[in-house]
Amino acid sequence: MAKRRITVTGTGYLGATHAACMAELGFEVLGMDVDAEKIGVLASGRSPFFEPGLTEVLARNVASGRLRFTTDPAELAAFGGAGAVHFLCVNTPQSADSDAADLRYLNLAVDALAPHLNEPCVVVGKSTVPVGTAAAVAERISALAPAPVETAWNPEFLREGHAVADTLRPDRLVAGVASAEAELALREVYAPLLADGVPFLTMDLATAELVKTAANSFLATKISFINAMAELCEAADADVVELAEALRLDPRIGTRFLEPGLGFGGACLPKDIRAFTARSREIGAGPALTFLQDVDRINLRRRTRAVAVARELCGGSLEGKLVAVWGAAFKPDSDDIRDSPALAVADAAAGEGALVTVYDPQARDNAAKSFPHLGFADSARDAARDAHVIVHATEWQEFRDIDPVEAAGWTGGLRIVDCRNKLDAAAWRAAGWTLRALGRPAAGR
Repeated sequence: MAKRRITVTGTGYLGATHAACMAELGFEVLGMDVDAEKIGVLASGRSPFFEPGLTEVLARNVASGRLRFTTDPAELAAFGGAGAVHFLCVNTPQSADSDAADLRYLNLAVDALAPHLNEPCVVVGKSTVPVGTAAAVAERISALAPAPVETAWNPEFLREGHAVADTLRPDRLVAGVASAEAELALREVYAPLLADGVPFLTMDLATAELVKTAANSFLATKISFINAMAELCEAADADVVELAEALRLDPRIGTRFLEPGLGFGGACLPKDIRAFTARSREIGAGPALTFLQDVDRINLRRRTRAVAVARELCGGSLEGKLVAVWGAAFKPDSDDIRDSPALAVADAAAGEGALVTVYDPQARDNAAKSFPHLGFADSARDAARDAHVIVHATEWQEFRDIDPVEAAGWTGGLRIVDCRNKLDAAAWRAAGWTLRALGRPAAGR
């Protein structure tokens, strides 16, 4: 029996990774996007964004002929044929005028593809959406498609910096299905992963949608919890890093996502918890998720606190001070600056009159386009030159490996704010630096 063909609509972070990895599993794959420039980059076997390992997978599968790209939705349907699995991987950002998810790109994708579906097939959503969206998409497709089409929802759980591994070796696969045909199609697509023992969970459409938003909300809550403890530790002259270490040893709590620091950012957690809260109000369950508003506020307060500590180190004012910010991406091993805590701190410092210079190993170009009023350097050393204070804002290994003795020769200020609690505080202080770390005693111990 011939393998089903796969198409992927949307070639952003999720879609490009999914398309490349499906080809890596041996499928013939066609990716589609309305951005012709992006499609040109992908068709050449290159990634339009930084993600470790993705360019190699793209290049290998484009060269083999298993992976191609187009800007024509009609070509997707013709390529897929009968039994195809069409994945929807478009962005669902926060609406401009509310906390709700903006579903226009998803609806546009459906409207572009569905009228060309002339043979029975399966459309699978992977985008993160408010509960109830999958059912609405199914109705929309049914009204527009000439042939019978099954709809399923298969949420993604990718971590930026680990997306290829998370696609090819996931910790679980979730399939929201309403028919045996949809379940069979997803089992065939993921057969190599199921053979390796990856758990495959089937459920209704609404529950599958909730799995992703609930997971992100739980992770955001853990991160904000430990940062709330950081606030308390600062007031009590306690050490949040030592507190977190003790909490991790409790099996009821677990070891992960108890990293005190500058908080979360990126394209997922902030907008997902806001959309989850907004959707809960729409369906009459608003009180169930009011705590997520506090989670959001705690997270944003860490950014404000980082600026306050930098201000304190500069004698109470940032006006006219030279501030170096190490980091622009929202997390290491990424060039994604969406809702970046590092850039929020840099922007806030500039708003107080500081002369800010930012360095990031991968995100410089993206950051410079969105924050043209900030200065940008080609190295951590160049950013730190003559700075009154350095703010360590994204925990790239490059910054953690910096020799504090050598760095002391780069700048006269010898003041640094460790927003991520990843620097060796004792070593930096021994080298003559005044180091302040969020949630830790000012003088160290």
